[in-house]
Amino acid sequence: MDRRQKPSETGKISRRNWVVIWLVGLAGQLCWNVENQWFNTFVYAKISPDASIIAWMTGVSAALTTVSTFLCGTWSDRIGRRRPFVFIGYLLWGLFTVAFGATEFLPKEPILLAAAMVVAMDALMSFFGSMGNDSGFSSWTTDISSERNRGQLGGAVAAQPVIATIVGTVGSGLVIEAFGYFAYFIVVGVFVAAVGAVGVLLMREGTALRPVRDPRGFFHQLFSVFDFKTFLKNRELFFVFFIMSVYFTCFNFYFAHVGNYFIYTLGYSEGTAGVLQGVGLLLAVLAAIPAAKAVNGGQHARMILLSVAATVLGLAVLGLSGTNIALIELGVIVAGVGYVLMMQTTTAWSKNLYPEAQRGQFEGVRIIFYVLVPMVLGPSGASFVIERFGVPVTINGAAGMSPSNVLFYIAAALSLLTLVPLYFALRERRRKAVQKS
Repeated sequence: MDRRQKPSETGKISRRNWVVIWLVGLAGQLCWNVENQWFNTFVYAKISPDASIIAWMTGVSAALTTVSTFLCGTWSDRIGRRRPFVFIGYLLWGLFTVAFGATEFLPKEPILLAAAMVVAMDALMSFFGSMGNDSGFSSWTTDISSERNRGQLGGAVAAQPVIATIVGTVGSGLVIEAFGYFAYFIVVGVFVAAVGAVGVLLMREGTALRPVRDPRGFFHQLFSVFDFKTFLKNRELFFVFFIMSVYFTCFNFYFAHVGNYFIYTLGYSEGTAGVLQGVGLLLAVLAAIPAAKAVNGGQHARMILLSVAATVLGLAVLGLSGTNIALIELGVIVAGVGYVLMMQTTTAWSKNLYPEAQRGQFEGVRIIFYVLVPMVLGPSGASFVIERFGVPVTINGAAGMSPSNVLFYIAAALSLLTLVPLYFALRERRRKAVQKS
């Protein structure tokens, strides 16, 4: 049976592919949201209120995510297939999500052992999540799309983590309150594994996807992407990657701690904290609809400028809001718009520049800038700030520090640095335009 997607004569993404994009993509983003948000509150509630554990957890998982994407991305390029990686990755992703939840029952003394097990389970979950979502699914979306429709694709990619955050904050908070963390992680893990299996049955490989084998072997092909000549050939793409790296370092600086800020600093329950984020983000995701036309039209710089402006304003409002719910919602909405526009724009812009024969490998390069650097530097910097400017708390008899609004102010200021790589990306685009003319 031919599992290749037939080319579209209209340049549109087929309905079947949209079903896969939303089904598999949204399930993956839900699982990433659980890791990025509820794993952190889980650590405070069940292990220890220690921000350094979160920093280690995010840093190690980011490193494993990067390794996984490079290995599996290169492998998928070599065999010319994405579907097996989606199936195996999603299946084991779900399994290790459940395993992470089981760390709740480990003895808490010595705390170093419990912390190490939490970090290990999160790392394994991330490895297989990246195999399924980044190496498999994300490369597949590049295969079946084109410059004519990547504004819409970028909009979907940007909307999915926001929708997942809404479901993951509103629904998850209520489920955790009612049934506890372990039951919740079981539900999420089984769901993600099942969606991966169903999604693979619907997927068809991109019609232009063919095996690309370096005759000098797998590892030569794996490391060829690090050749400086590769950078020189793809300078605009790498500057777009730098835009991602700066912006999402600032994002990870504060976002990993938003749940703990609402719960332990402001005093809201898990359910209320989820609603506060979910309602605002639901409105923020609407920004992707009008932005799709601008992105398809190549107005990337304008969208990124709007993103940075919205992010800075939204974080400033969150910092000033205190317990004022109206200001909290306003800050979440505006900062959420900034996030959506950045995701939508950089997704489309980078995919338009991927070398056709190295799409899987360049997903690995993207992960360095989008995940590894931001998730190492962001939470590490946040941990430093929390230890010095946080709010003292005691949770289940353990003393620690909860985030303060200082995080939002620093993240807002650092977000402005995104404009530096944007300048160089635009300069490179103009240089290429002059050469073509």
